[in-house]
Amino acid sequence: METPFSRRPATARVIDMQLPVGTDPASVRARVSAMEKLLERSLVIPGINVPIGLDGLVGLVPVLGEIVTMGMGAYIVWEARNLGLPKWKLARMGLNVLFDTAIGAIPLVGDAADLVFRSNTRNLRLILKHIDKHHPETRVIEG
Repeated sequence: METPFSRRPATARVIDMQLPVGTDPASVRARVSAMEKLLERSLVIPGINVPIGLDGLVGLVPVLGEIVTMGMGAYIVWEARNLGLPKWKLARMGLNVLFDTAIGAIPLVGDAADLVFRSNTRNLRLILKHIDKHHPETRVIEG
């Protein structure tokens, strides 16, 4: 006799997301776009429809949160460096991450500022402009 408790528990559903690992511009575009979405737009606050990501959520943890999000933002700058962006653009991207970290370190005010100043989105725009100009074969038509 089989009881309802003898069945195996349901396994968790795994979301399969494959990111390319190459160093070509198309792979970099996919990785940086995925990181930006994770950091800035992975969730939507219900009712007011404001996108929020790990940058805003992890930033609520006082010191460790800012260190973690700064490291993730620095990854985007590192990808840009490997792509060959000019030094002045890399400096601008680094200042975006530094400003976001400095503002985020202020309790309460910094958490609200994370919703307004999205350094990773700004850095993504800089990278995509560079890729579209110097590697037009990697353009993605969205619509």
